[in-house]
Amino acid sequence: MAAMTDSRRNLEFALEKYPQRTQVAPIAELVIESARQNAKRPAWIKIAVPDELVKGLRGGKSAGDLLLLVQIPRDVLDRADSRIVLPGEVRE
Repeated sequence: MAAMTDSRRNLEFALEKYPQRTQVAPIAELVIESARQNAKRPAWIKIAVPDELVKGLRGGKSAGDLLLLVQIPRDVLDRADSRIVLPGEVRE
């Protein structure tokens, strides 16, 4: 769970301080193959990414870039476009 908290903190920092250096791509645009879960194996997706990204994941023992899979629920996306600010939402 600590790794998840660190990842979230790193994502928030990158988006706030270095948005121009943070790459975001919807997974649906990258999927080239997928399969639903069944009794013999888990669900999986195969995505197409640049070679530099693959080298970073499979590189040496030195730390590389952080690659995250982020899910934003539909209701949160709907709230992002709303002009009504609910209690607990802060807009700048």
